[in-house]
Amino acid sequence: MTVNAIKSLDEFHAAINKSTVTVFDFWATWCGPCRVISPIFEKLSTLHPEIEFFKVDVDEQPEVSEEVGVRAMPTFIAFKDGQKLADVVGANPGALEALIKNSATA
Repeated sequence: MTVNAIKSLDEFHAAINKSTVTVFDFWATWCGPCRVISPIFEKLSTLHPEIEFFKVDVDEQPEVSEEVGVRAMPTFIAFKDGQKLADVVGANPGALEALIKNSATA
């Protein structure tokens, strides 16, 4: 599975309203912890083909990050059917993996 970049608020809304689980990585190019955990996020996307994975650059898509209330990077949020399932704030590989595993069964 690949990780797709969100390029607009409309694209974000279309993604979160899917009946499948979607997981988003809210990140910034200047964020060191974001760069550290990004390869882990990419690897997890290959291990969970039943989930769709997306990245949102908070500097390029501020309206998306504002809508969901992102205050720190990285922030990972899982959605299904337009509803937020769970989130993880910070570069915590164990917590990220747990979020993905728990969301996969939602």
